Amino acid sequence: MLLLAATPIGNLGDASIRLRETLAAARVIAAEDTRHTAQLLRLLGIDHRPELVALHDHNEHDRASALVDRAATEDVVLVSDAGMPTVSDPGFRVVQLAAERGVDVTVIPGPSAVITALAVAGLPTDRFAFEGFLPRKAGERARALAALAEEPRTLVFFESPARVAASLRAIAEAFGEDRRGAVCRELTKLHEEVRRGPVGELAEWAAEGVRGEIVLVIAGAPGRVVSPEAALAEVQRRVAAGERLKDATREVAESTGLSARDLYAAVLEARKDTP
Repeated sequence: MLLLAATPIGNLGDASIRLRETLAAARVIAAEDTRHTAQLLRLLGIDHRPELVALHDHNEHDRASALVDRAATEDVVLVSDAGMPTVSDPGFRVVQLAAERGVDVTVIPGPSAVITALAVAGLPTDRFAFEGFLPRKAGERARALAALAEEPRTLVFFESPARVAASLRAIAEAFGEDRRGAVCRELTKLHEEVRRGPVGELAEWAAEGVRGEIVLVIAGAPGRVVSPEAALAEVQRRVAAGERLKDATREVAESTGLSARDLYAAVLEARKDTP
């Protein structure tokens, strides 16, 4: 079996009993950085020495098959340096291949920088999208943000301290200076800090320099102010063009903030009145 094990993102006290037991019993651990994982084992007081296999971005494609073959006959624990494997960390190809070959995969749940930042940011949490790291090059970053400018869900990004100011400035340019956001720094660690405010102000603050592990949480685009009659007409237009009624009502509701259920009912009612 392949076991995906989430490890602490900063505070060692967040290591669960189940994680400790899993690591203590492990014979094979695939690790993003074997030295980091060896240190984690020591800090957790785990005395036995499992086989540590390096699995990182540069070798995952080559090692995935062999690891899945081993997981078919024995337990293989997969960890990243912090948080949940596969989430902007190695492991996706291994899990994908295991699923294709019918090898069992399970999760030892635990800390996640994405969920931790989302919870503490003070922005809507009912719907969100994780976008990983923004592109490093300014042009590619601007194009990526332009494609997200009308996204209504709360957005979560990872970012390096060296690029956080530039990314916040690019977000302000693409989304508007007043879009709300939060910079979550050093989550669960001694110097944890959450800075909230309009992204334009956050960009000015970050220009002075920011250190540590960074997660950016940015509010989604506000819904367009549209009357129920206009929204109904938009749904009807989409359906006439061949779109499924359910899909059309959902998308129009998301972009306007209106109720999808009410829009759906309005379309059905309008059909009754049509001769």
